[in-house]
Amino acid sequence: MIRFSPEALRTVLAALPKATAYWIAFSGGQDSRVLLHALAALRNALEAPLQAAHVNHGLHPDASCWAQACTEVCEYHAIPLSVVQLDARHPVGNSPEAWARERRYRALQALMHEGEMMLTAHHRDDQGETLLMQLLRGSGPQGLAGMPPLVRWGAGWLARPLLAFDRADLAAYAEAHRLGWIEDPSNTDTRYARNFLRHAVLPVLKTRWPSLGATLARAALWQAEAAALIDEIAEQDLARVASAAPAAVSVSRLRRLPEARRRNVLRVWLVRCGLPSMTAVQLQQLAGEALECRWDSRACIRWPGGEVRRYRDDFYAMRPLSPHDANQVFAWNCDTPLALPLGTLTVERGADGIRAAACVNDSVTVRFRRGGERLRPCGSSHTRLLKHLFQEQGIPPWRRDRIPLVYFGKKLAAVAGLWRHQALAADPDEIGLCFRWTESEENAGAVAAAKCVGSGD
Repeated sequence: MIRFSPEALRTVLAALPKATAYWIAFSGGQDSRVLLHALAALRNALEAPLQAAHVNHGLHPDASCWAQACTEVCEYHAIPLSVVQLDARHPVGNSPEAWARERRYRALQALMHEGEMMLTAHHRDDQGETLLMQLLRGSGPQGLAGMPPLVRWGAGWLARPLLAFDRADLAAYAEAHRLGWIEDPSNTDTRYARNFLRHAVLPVLKTRWPSLGATLARAALWQAEAAALIDEIAEQDLARVASAAPAAVSVSRLRRLPEARRRNVLRVWLVRCGLPSMTAVQLQQLAGEALECRWDSRACIRWPGGEVRRYRDDFYAMRPLSPHDANQVFAWNCDTPLALPLGTLTVERGADGIRAAACVNDSVTVRFRRGGERLRPCGSSHTRLLKHLFQEQGIPPWRRDRIPLVYFGKKLAAVAGLWRHQALAADPDEIGLCFRWTESEENAGAVAAAKCVGSGD
């Protein structure tokens, strides 16, 4: 077993991609204190500047004192420190550990720039605890693979250079160098699942299997290899089931896959869409019942942070749609952009627009579809229901009442970004008003993170 030292750490860092800067995720606890001390010793050998980040969750009365202690340690080593203040009180129904971890990682990622690398102090015992936690949750290979030593993270990288070392190695280093560190009392609270494993379960297991930490770490590596192979198969299947609609998957093509591969490709598809994981039961429902529904069904599976909808032969995945009141009416002068709850409506002057003379500022309003609206699109010989136009365009039902309708008086003049009324169209040699619709990031993410479900046409 390799004992921990700055030189051993240097060997690990040499195998990682070159970074434009190194960040230390510095809680002030023993593990991150050891990592910071060793990196400070290596500073002159590193090819990139070194800095640290401390996240103050504000959950303990001494949190501010801990932040000050971290500041003093970093000043002693002449390492710049960024302190991030968070309110990590978890919402009802959320795991306090998971909520704090998510907020912490999001805050740390926000500090980084292109090519920089965040270093955390997770070690081999942490890896073993993670594997057991995932096993007790019934996770598959992706969960049992534990924490990857290196992963792309925002604009840079997240690395865990201490995974090859035991907690005892780091404790011995801390004692040898007479390091001080912060003892967070919550780390001994066995009401938390990980602490219960660490203090009540693993010590008993180690009396029978002394090399348990190394064994579990090795098992995680095997699971990571299996997970990589499974993901490779999923990527190949994802190319086969991809729909012509952007980021959607075809129901008929999914049906041709064996059930296990269906679940696998759907799991990876949701990850690619940036959505939280479904439960195993929901994934089974998506790969089974929702797949067998009629093409015109209203199939929709929802879970916290995501939903999958069916429209015709496609599944669409998205973040939950934000509330929308289709009864809203907005007056508009057409001279300045109109900020709407779901995006921004603007006017450009060019060909294929509405006659400018037809626009009387005090009569222009923006509304949303409520049903029964009609329009005669350019090139059409008769007036058409918007519902039928949307169907022909393949626009899913949940998007239809979110697209702005521009009215001149009581006449529907244009459907932003789609159609204009033939009777109001500018002549070929005339400059007209073209209505452009830019969805807000929240709304665009909801309707296009992947393409969504269907209700009946």
